[in-house]
Amino acid sequence: MPEIPNYFPAWLNRGMVDIFPSGEDNDPDQNILSRLKQSSINQEPLRIKLGIDPTGTEIHLGHSILFRKLRAFQDAGHTAVLIIGDFTACIGDPTGKSSTRVQLSSQEVEENAKTYLKQLGQGMDPERSLLDFKTPGRLEIRRNSEWLSKLNLNQIIDLLGTATVGQMLAKEDFGKRYSSGTQISLHEFLYPLLQGFDSVVVKSDIELGGTDQKFNVAIGRDLQRHFNQRPQFGLLLPLLVGLDGTKKMSKSLNNTVGISEDPLSMYSKLEKIPDDLVGSYITLLTDLDPHLMPLDPREAQKEMALAITSNRHGEEAAKAAQNDACKLISGAKNSFAEVPEVSLAKVNFPAKAFYLLSALGVSVSSSEARRQIKGGSVRLDGEKIVDPNLVFENPSGLRGKVLQIGKKTFRRLAN
Repeated sequence: MPEIPNYFPAWLNRGMVDIFPSGEDNDPDQNILSRLKQSSINQEPLRIKLGIDPTGTEIHLGHSILFRKLRAFQDAGHTAVLIIGDFTACIGDPTGKSSTRVQLSSQEVEENAKTYLKQLGQGMDPERSLLDFKTPGRLEIRRNSEWLSKLNLNQIIDLLGTATVGQMLAKEDFGKRYSSGTQISLHEFLYPLLQGFDSVVVKSDIELGGTDQKFNVAIGRDLQRHFNQRPQFGLLLPLLVGLDGTKKMSKSLNNTVGISEDPLSMYSKLEKIPDDLVGSYITLLTDLDPHLMPLDPREAQKEMALAITSNRHGEEAAKAAQNDACKLISGAKNSFAEVPEVSLAKVNFPAKAFYLLSALGVSVSSSEARRQIKGGSVRLDGEKIVDPNLVFENPSGLRGKVLQIGKKTFRRLAN
């Protein structure tokens, strides 16, 4: 990651890869430290915008990087403005997409939003949640349908008039699709303008985003100037590489760790990430000092996995998960291991091994289950299953046993 000036406070500097504008004078419109100082003098907290489009149901650790930074601003006394993109999610962010996204219904988006807020800690004590929902003045939750659904055609034309087709095609994703002849729908050009208009409505001082969101954040600055507002700063954080060690963490790539996963699954996945990712996971997902980590890569992995699991589930549960993972990986048949359970009730018996894995949801499909079994990554109570067509006549011989997929997934079979 590029070096950020070391005169930034540690809570702001950690993990940041870009801040714009980045002037070094004392102008609070060009220098974020001057804006922070002015805020302190005037005793007016800054408004820190983070927009999320609830297009899925699970928040994973890659998403949590932005929420951790938003929480750091909350803890520094500023106001987090969390925008639920219930209107923009129905369009779909074209960033990173090689084709037009499938549009969701408003009902689907609202259900997803409820699960997102629960995972972020709504109703929980601040000590155990990603965001502080309880301290007065620290959080505003807005849905952009409040204002975007009320725009009339004249206002939409005004928004469209603030950007050019050339600007839109300069966005990398649009440029690639245009050059390759891949269809771009006109409503996709509207997306960054609507997201930018959110900054105008909430009077954002700073917008957080991943490095892939720089174009959209910059549009927000342009629109604030268009509406005679003080422009926001853009603060960008890196995209987390997933468990495969090569591509960004994404549910569609099956390389994620969900923030709501049980402690054992979370710990088991994290302690197996590639060595070259450990440093970035420590920096982006924990408060540990990277310079004080063990030199031995294996020990650093374990300490990182324990810290992240502790953040989500508490130290006691994380240490229990670490202990259980050690026993399970070594093949020990410990009936007291705290392994998450999965019900056999959904399985139709007699059942072949590949179908069993698929029906239980531990494999994404029957073909994936066949591949995992043939690859030697499936064990039942420590014994390797080698035949995908092995038949289990009834559930009685399976109850209480631990099913293991690779070194990361463990499930105790229950009624």
